[in-house]
Amino acid sequence: MQKQSTPDLPIGLFGGTFDPVHSGHLRAALEIHQNIPLKEVRFIPCRQPVHKAAPLASPEQRLAMLQLAIAPHSMFSIDERELKRKSPSYMVETLESIREEEPKTSLCLILGTDALVDFCSWHRWEDILKLAHLVVARRLGYPAIPSTGKIAEVIQEHRCLYPEHLHHAPAGHIFFQAITTLDITSTQIRNDVMINRSPKYLIPDTVEAYITKERVYL
Repeated sequence: MQKQSTPDLPIGLFGGTFDPVHSGHLRAALEIHQNIPLKEVRFIPCRQPVHKAAPLASPEQRLAMLQLAIAPHSMFSIDERELKRKSPSYMVETLESIREEEPKTSLCLILGTDALVDFCSWHRWEDILKLAHLVVARRLGYPAIPSTGKIAEVIQEHRCLYPEHLHHAPAGHIFFQAITTLDITSTQIRNDVMINRSPKYLIPDTVEAYITKERVYL
């Protein structure tokens, strides 16, 4: 009897402006990496977001801060393809590009519950679920899983309850992963820096040193 082959571990994809990257981003990525588990988590910094205001830090500054933040962690890497794209960053196009390189690997797109609520307004959102799973980082005490509207129907159709399901299909599931609640936002950090308040412990020391040296957000 031929032994069944074990599927490769999924790859996590974590998009965002990372303006700046902070401990909440890193902790969420770590917990999702450990709990599913994932082969790696690729941070995908966005050059020109579609649903948000333009970042205050330049693409070069945000990339540098992200490089410093993940340097000690071998399970994290950076995918720069959106930074190199001059047009607005549509996640579906990024996933199509990655899928060409990883035709059979399970891809897990990491997002928060706040982004999930607006998911059905994303460009070609139906195609995203054909290209990747959604792994929703759910902080306790924060917005509940949507129970009404189009997104509730999508969740009902695609939700899986066990992370093992993400290993056996390349795309199509929605999985909710509880994570430690760290009430940190990039907006808060930028505001602290602007009024000369220390962001220590909210961001890695290397990122704090870079912000100070390069006078980012001042």
